[in-house]
Amino acid sequence: MDGELNTIAPPHRAAGGVSVARTPPARARPRTALWLIIVGALLAAVLGALYGFNRFREHAIADFFAHNTPPPSEISAVTATLHSVPDYAAGIGSIAAVHQVTVTPEVGGSVTAIVFQPGATVKAGDPLVQINDAPDRGDLANYQAQMRYAQATLERNSVLVRKQFVSQDTVDQNQAQLDQARAQIQKTQAIIAQKLIRAPFAGRLGVRQIDLGQYVSPGAPIVTLTDLAELYVNFTLPTTMRAQIAVGQSVDVTADAFPGRTFAAKVATIEPQISADTRTMRVQATMANPDGALLPGMFVNAAVALPAKPDEVVLPETAVEYTLYGDSIYVIRADGTGKDGKKLLKAIRTPVKTGAKWGGKVAVLSGIKAGDRVVASGQIKLQDGAAVTISDSPPPPPPAHPTPQ
Repeated sequence: MDGELNTIAPPHRAAGGVSVARTPPARARPRTALWLIIVGALLAAVLGALYGFNRFREHAIADFFAHNTPPPSEISAVTATLHSVPDYAAGIGSIAAVHQVTVTPEVGGSVTAIVFQPGATVKAGDPLVQINDAPDRGDLANYQAQMRYAQATLERNSVLVRKQFVSQDTVDQNQAQLDQARAQIQKTQAIIAQKLIRAPFAGRLGVRQIDLGQYVSPGAPIVTLTDLAELYVNFTLPTTMRAQIAVGQSVDVTADAFPGRTFAAKVATIEPQISADTRTMRVQATMANPDGALLPGMFVNAAVALPAKPDEVVLPETAVEYTLYGDSIYVIRADGTGKDGKKLLKAIRTPVKTGAKWGGKVAVLSGIKAGDRVVASGQIKLQDGAAVTISDSPPPPPPAHPTPQ
């Protein structure tokens, strides 16, 4: 082509004068391919080393855990036994006083004396408050004078009527005047007595609600008086238990104010009518309260003692784990023999159904049988199938405040 300059190599003359065309030299392979091969080999070697290391590590970890068995956990154990289980008809009620009153005056007047201390214990008839009775005592003196005069006049005219100096009508009038004077005296004495307010029965006084010099109206509250020696326990039970409740049955009473303490009562009255709203029956029990611990108005738990149930499997409450998913225990089972010839033990988590609870014990209705050994303490460090050893120490005592009925 025009403008292009083609360089033509001169022909190579071979021996004999023959001309041979010269072939240009072949180009060298790119060095990039060699580098790719080298890098690929190194990468394969690194990946292979990592894979081998991971396999070795996994094998070492598996071998470690396979031969690294944790030592057995030390626990306390109890043996499930058969016992008769107490049965109760439980209800919630309140305390009421057999004798309780708010002391009030029958007549009005100004308070001239307060002769009691709030909170004091008084006997029946002890004076409490004096209301001003001075005008009434003046009336009493007047009526007593009238009585004496009427009596003297009657005696004099009674003599004269026999001599016919006075008429019988005059004597009758004198007798009427004497009777009227005596009636006025009795009325005034009653009013005076009403103004000295006394304790109607023995008991403990409450907070004073009047002041000295205050005018009190009839019926105004002065102080409360409560006999704490004997109390009523009023509670309700389902009507389905009517056939099991009778007058004279024992009742165990507990109060939140005195945890761990049980008060004894007896069924005194069963309401003959059933509540139309709740379909429950009202039961009233009486109980002694010698130390005055319980007070009227307290809420209490009342449990009527029923005939005991037949023998059931019984465990300490500490042996049972209570969860939202159900109750369970750890049963101790044999798991072969160790190198020292001793039996190996393991704890098997077993779901159970529990029944009545009393005095730190619980009845187990299903899940185990009598004679099974059960973990009594140390469950928090166990899991299903864990190896255990039984401690020589005794099982823990029942809780200080057993589960209420």
